[in-house]
Amino acid sequence: MDAQKDGWKTGWAQTDITPDQKVFIQGQFHARISEGVLDPVTASVLAMESVKNGRPRDCAVMVSCDLVGISDELRDAVRERVQALLPDFDTGKIFVGATHTHTAPQTSTGREYGIELDAMDPEEYIEWAADKIAGAVQEAWEKREISAVGYGMGYAVVGRNRRLTSKDGSTKMYGKAGRPDFSHVEGYEDHSVYVMMTYDENKNLTGMVVNVACPSQVSEHLYQISADYWHETREELRRRFGDDLYVLAQCAPAGDQSPHVLIGKRAEERMWRLKGRDTDQNAPRDEIAQRIADAVGDILPYAEKELEWDPHFAHKYEKLDLPRRMISKEDVEEAVETARPFKEEYEKLAKEIENNPEMREEPRWYKEITRSYRKMNRGEQVKERFEMQQSHPNMPIEVHAVVVGDVAFATNPFELYLDYGVRIRELSKATQTFLMQKAGSRGTYLPSARSIGGKGYGTVPASTEIGPEGGDKLVDWTVKTINELGHANG
Repeated sequence: MDAQKDGWKTGWAQTDITPDQKVFIQGQFHARISEGVLDPVTASVLAMESVKNGRPRDCAVMVSCDLVGISDELRDAVRERVQALLPDFDTGKIFVGATHTHTAPQTSTGREYGIELDAMDPEEYIEWAADKIAGAVQEAWEKREISAVGYGMGYAVVGRNRRLTSKDGSTKMYGKAGRPDFSHVEGYEDHSVYVMMTYDENKNLTGMVVNVACPSQVSEHLYQISADYWHETREELRRRFGDDLYVLAQCAPAGDQSPHVLIGKRAEERMWRLKGRDTDQNAPRDEIAQRIADAVGDILPYAEKELEWDPHFAHKYEKLDLPRRMISKEDVEEAVETARPFKEEYEKLAKEIENNPEMREEPRWYKEITRSYRKMNRGEQVKERFEMQQSHPNMPIEVHAVVVGDVAFATNPFELYLDYGVRIRELSKATQTFLMQKAGSRGTYLPSARSIGGKGYGTVPASTEIGPEGGDKLVDWTVKTINELGHANG
């Protein structure tokens, strides 16, 4: 590779981050200790650099992991290792996002379950996974070659709004539509599939970034490690477009979205049966994979008509202070009262297990006690936040924006409600704006104002550190930064 050759360069890598021992699976209130591997979880890396007159202009390294979220501990561990491997590289240019599967190893430290459990410590997994991811970053960076970029948009039904509103105005996540008091689905759904492709100097497709507004949570309750629908999707894309194809999956703002079917479920399940998928527990995953691959297949021949070999390229990252969602004494009282029965349940179960140690021999004996412990703690966490907001009214987050010709990328650490994503995409001057949520440790929900009005899980103070005021500031920074970085038509 000629490091001085002018142009836009890319390098790809992928690594397996599936543990070979029992780990805590993150994504539910109760603890889950892994009981095997359904399919591997991976980290995919795309390194990008622009060179002009033999001198680097800017760079970015984009990483996507089949994880529930990216803790600061994991991100920083990756950067530290990359710094040792590539001493002259600005590791701040690395950003890491998660596909938000609920069947991957826990990467947040300090998460307690109220009882001793036998599984790999999350800190140990972080250290192991960081080695693997850093190695993949080094590989991608060292493999970068002159490339062309293509992009396009298609459609596939993947994410659906999961908040259903009753006639009294209250909203519930995963509410029931088939009841007399059902009124409407609360918000918008985005079925667009955004794809950015890279090509080598012979115009061979080398990899693609695929972005959909939906977490990977079809199989979210499993006790097995799994990448969820992205596993089937990557396999289908490679079957159609090449075994060596790199696929970097991104979850766009989808805090109120889910792959679960809430409206028209009977009709959809009948179609799975007619397609021969009725006995397959992964029928929805297979269906999603087919839909995304169909969308990509529709995009490719048209996107390849407008490949760009030396796109305008720029990357900016910074720490952004967002105003916290201020909570009242009434909020604290309500949270503490909500947590009270879980405290009673936890204490009862703890005593029962202590008096009957043979209970530990039963399958998944820890499920209920860990669930009650975690829900009990939600009240205490709201109380701590109320005390902290007096001296720390703002919360810092790390954000990135990248422009590649007429395409833009931007990150946020939240389960960001779709309303914010729609606003960013429409206000951005880029033709297509790829948004990547769950890129950081402050990954609580960031709901819209209308969702807070409907209440329910995902909008209450226990679920959110940042509210609509902070969401507006995030939108403003993202739009302003993308537009200032410029794009091909700017």
